[in-house]
Amino acid sequence: MMRLPRIALSALLIALCAPAFSQEKLFTIVHTNDMHSHLEGFAPELDYTPRTTGDDATLGGWARIGTVIRNVKADRANPVLVLDGGDFLMGSLFHMVSREQGVELRLMKRMGYDAVGLGNHEFDLKPDGLARILAAANGRGMPLVLLSNAVFSAESAKDDSLEKAFSQGLVKPYTVMVSNGVKIGIFALLGKEAAEVAPFSSPVDFRAPAEAAKEMVKSLRETEKVDMVICLSHSGLWADPKKSEDVLLAKEVPGIDVIVSGHTHTKLDIPLVVNGTIVVQAWEHGKQVGVLDFAWKDRKAALRKYTTVKVNDAIPGDAAVQKEIDSAIAAIDRDVLAAHGLRYWEILAETDADMPSPLAESGLGNMVTDSIRWYVDTHDSDPADPTTRVAFAVESNGVLRDDLAKGKNGRISVADLFRVVPLGVGMDDTMAYPIITVYLTGAEIKKALEILTSVYPMKGSDYFLQVSGVKFTYNPRRMLFDRVTGIWMGSEEEGYRPLDYSTRNATLYRTAANMYNSTFLKLIGGFTYGILTIVPKDRDGKPIADLATARVDADKSAPGIQELKEWVGLMEYVRQFPDTNGNGIPDVPAKYKAPLGRNVALPSWNPVSLLSRGTFVTWIVVGVVLLVLLIVAGLVVLIVRLATRGRRKSNQRRP
Repeated sequence: MMRLPRIALSALLIALCAPAFSQEKLFTIVHTNDMHSHLEGFAPELDYTPRTTGDDATLGGWARIGTVIRNVKADRANPVLVLDGGDFLMGSLFHMVSREQGVELRLMKRMGYDAVGLGNHEFDLKPDGLARILAAANGRGMPLVLLSNAVFSAESAKDDSLEKAFSQGLVKPYTVMVSNGVKIGIFALLGKEAAEVAPFSSPVDFRAPAEAAKEMVKSLRETEKVDMVICLSHSGLWADPKKSEDVLLAKEVPGIDVIVSGHTHTKLDIPLVVNGTIVVQAWEHGKQVGVLDFAWKDRKAALRKYTTVKVNDAIPGDAAVQKEIDSAIAAIDRDVLAAHGLRYWEILAETDADMPSPLAESGLGNMVTDSIRWYVDTHDSDPADPTTRVAFAVESNGVLRDDLAKGKNGRISVADLFRVVPLGVGMDDTMAYPIITVYLTGAEIKKALEILTSVYPMKGSDYFLQVSGVKFTYNPRRMLFDRVTGIWMGSEEEGYRPLDYSTRNATLYRTAANMYNSTFLKLIGGFTYGILTIVPKDRDGKPIADLATARVDADKSAPGIQELKEWVGLMEYVRQFPDTNGNGIPDVPAKYKAPLGRNVALPSWNPVSLLSRGTFVTWIVVGVVLLVLLIVAGLVVLIVRLATRGRRKSNQRRP
């Protein structure tokens, strides 16, 4: 008799409680990625006015981002998480003092960030450099730093300091927080392609992102019992969905509610929803902040609104944040620039036109490569010995990190020029890439240029080469790795002469590049099945086993090697430009306002153009094609003969 009332009572309780369980809860994520130490708005930085509004055209600036974060929090009654998808480091003069001061992480804490993921550029200063940054920032306060798929070496001690930082909790595999009654788990990944372009992370390795993500989701949901999972994924979004790592991550790993993406600098104005996962990315360099408003209901995230905030002069900068940035500039002047007779805001030159660095040859790229040749020749060549002068210099677009904009008055400051080539650390542990010179044959110079003709189209814009000392033509319709059709050496001022790039020419040509590109030139053979193998040599033609020995010494009178830094060479080259308008400021020469035709594509199906001076690659393919044609022709002849014989026999059987 009591059974029915109990059932009715249970049903009534479930009905009354159901709205509470399914009640919608609102959340907001403010997110950035790939800010690359761009603490000041640009470009140019001279125009940036964080304390006033309506008077400049610059984008970005961390003081402005601080204001955006503060305003979003003030405008909402619901919880707001502030997250970054990685590569907060490397790209301006500020990272030059990060190992000592942890500038970026300290500022992100003040700006209101809750958690940041590590990107590939956080490893640019090697594992120990990252460990030093974390230690410096930790002493003054920093947001949670996350990375879930790092693997430390058991054999090498070179990553011990970073492994210790992880074990101390300065970097965590994940974090769990409770907000508005919802338990949230956050973890971070370094993607496959990002790991490939992090050569200085060694001996740290990285697990496959999807594999690590599945383990994180399982641990967070089953062990930590979280309701919501957020992934900070420095993997990226690509035009091809089959290669778009964060799209694939959402498809392959169920249980992730939101992916805050980074690495590809993608300007994504509308979130992607893949397999129920919301995926967002907010462009680059702090020029845009993403604001994701979503509802949490029935243990699922539902997109409600997405806003991209353009970080421009309409936003006043946060005064406290800007005060810390100004303090960092003073430290840069004192600890970095004073030794070179430079100051952060010093004007080095002026330009009457913007100088972009697009995918193709650019005036800016030509200026950078010319500066490398000039700098080495100025500091390390014998006027009586032409072979000591640099014949060929190269720079990859992946190392050219910013344009030069004329802004209001065309003035180029030290800060703006540094952003063009800011990356790296030396082999002596001093900041920034050193210049390395080696000797190559004409045939090897051709192989180096084939990187642009063949590797760049396959691997992307980072592999495009800007060159100095040569100009060349190529036919993009020729066989892969054998597309260069003509090379000339010289300059626009001295004229160009044809280079004999056959294997018969044993002449050695001095070649210059920064350490990163020099290492790549040495390794390119492995990426191309040995076809583009290049052997760096010394002046006597002996192979160089250790590129550290090929660094250019800025002061031979001092013990050891005083590395000649690429960024310093660019500064010195620009400040010696002639003052053509008589106002006391050097002017960027007209030759650098547009491409100079140093590489020219001549597409043609003409057999002569396709085969002329072909290497073994071309002739092997031609041989294979001819062999296939002969086999096909032979089969056709055989089939015709068999068919004819069959008809004859058939005719003979007829009465």
